[in-house]
Order: sequence, then C-alpha cells, then structure tokens
Amino acid sequence: MTRRGWLLFVAMCVIWGIPYLFIKIAVRDLSPATLVWARTALAALLLLPLAAWRDELRPLPARWRPLVVFAAIEIAVPWLLLASAEQQLSSSLTALLIASVPLIGVALALATGSRDRLGPRALVGLVLGLAGVAALVGLDTAGADAVSIVEVGGVAVCYAVGPLVLDRYLTGLPALGVIAASLTLCALAYTPIALLDLPRAVPGTEVLVSVVVLAVVCTALAFLLFFGLIAEAGPVRATVITYVNPAVAVIAGVAFLGESFTGSMGVGLVLILAGSALATRGGRAGPAERSVPAPARVPGPAPEVPAP
Repeated sequence: MTRRGWLLFVAMCVIWGIPYLFIKIAVRDLSPATLVWARTALAALLLLPLAAWRDELRPLPARWRPLVVFAAIEIAVPWLLLASAEQQLSSSLTALLIASVPLIGVALALATGSRDRLGPRALVGLVLGLAGVAALVGLDTAGADAVSIVEVGGVAVCYAVGPLVLDRYLTGLPALGVIAASLTLCALAYTPIALLDLPRAVPGTEVLVSVVVLAVVCTALAFLLFFGLIAEAGPVRATVITYVNPAVAVIAGVAFLGESFTGSMGVGLVLILAGSALATRGGRAGPAERSVPAPARVPGPAPEVPAP
C-alpha cells in the first residue's frame, strides 16, 4: 500500500474509532432516530452544496432506485440499529461485534465472485485481527440483552451487503454525489420521525458536541476519506480499519474517562496491528485493483464499516 494509503488508513482508524464513544454520549438525551436525523441532516448540509457545485448530482437520477437501496442499507438502517443497541451495550462490545464485518465481507466476496480477492496471508491477518479484538475488549456480555446483540449483528450484515449494491449498481458514479444524496435521503426520511420525538429539553453540551463531531468529522469528512482509502487499498482490505477501531475506543476511554488499561488490552492491540498489517499487505490484487479508478468516482465495493 502507498504512503498515501497508509495515511488514509490511519486517519480512518481514528475517525471511525471515536464514534462509539460519541454515540454513547448522544443517546443519553436523544432517541436513536433523532440522532440519525441530526447526524445525516448536518452532514448533508455540508456535502450537498459541494456536490452540486462540482456537478456530481446530475448522473444520479438515472439510478435512483439502487441509490435509495444503498442509502437504506448503508446508513438509514444500520445507524438506527447502532444507536439503539448502544443504549444497552457498552461501546467496546459494540465495536467487537461490528468487527465481524471484514469476515462477513470476505465470505460474501467469495460467494458472489467479487473482483476483490484475498490471499492466504491476508485471510490469516483477518483472523488474527479478530482474535486481537477479542483479547482487547474481552467477551464479557454481562448486562447485554439479546435484542441489542441482534441489532449490532444487523449493522454488521448491512455494512457487508451495502458494498455489493454499490459495486453492482452504482459503480462509476461521482463518489461525493452518492454520499451527499444518500445522506440527504436519510435525513428527509427521518425528519417526520425526529420531529415527533424531539427531546423535551435542550440537550447538554456534551450531547450537542457529540452530534457535531459525529456529523462533521465521523460522517462528512470520513466518507470522503474512505473512498480515497478504497481506491488505494482495495475494498475488502479497507474494512481492516474495524480491527483498529476498538483499540481507538479503548484509548479514548483511558484518556477521557479514566478507564483502566489492562495487560489483555495491550496484547489485543499488538494482535490487531499485526493482523491489520498482514491483511492490508497480504492480498492478491485483482484487475480492478491494478487499474485504480479515479478518486472522484465510486471505485467499486465500498465496505463502509462505515461511519459507526
């Protein structure tokens, strides 16, 4: 992977590692639906004018049906399930469950004949990374109810299926246009629900800051950077960021919430980083990866582990 690819990889590991903390804070005062609406609406306000100015919305109406499906599978449904689950689950356990996305993505890629293939060393890296996540956050599900675990499982499946829709029906469209339009559709869909479920009092400062960070940094900026990462590293290998996300979540907890850092967490961090290195370097590039598409276009299956 190129130096630019590694920089994008590190940036995305951080940007999509911190949302778990901010979602946990935001759902203190906001309902899951209201949080999804606020996050998508603010991000859409930032990206839609830019996409229109760059004339990246014009090609979208011709493929509006798969665009609606993609917006639902990649954003509307998983973000609602994620916010709902974090009302009961810890952010660490949530991150662990979502870390199954790369393995689900690999299984789907093999089952559907995707162009993005992984060699044996990369597969070992994926398994090693998952073992690292398990060591990092443990398997303590105390206090976790079955419904919440199923909800996070639904998030993982959505994040693995969404790229297939993108790859088969939306490839070649302007990436910024697809992102902006998808966020706008979700914001519009959630508007009536959010209006009926607004908090009775103005949320606290921490909650408001969390919503802004989730919308501006973890959504608007993150989507733009992630498409660049896909073009550099390949679709399936880009999902390796999910292995580093829990590490970032733990570090944030130690730094800002005074949580303890145990020996098992240190072991987990080492396994995660080793697995990530193997998975990002151990694949065999297919034809689509040898000829990297223009960054301004949707490059292929984008497993947007996306914006948690």
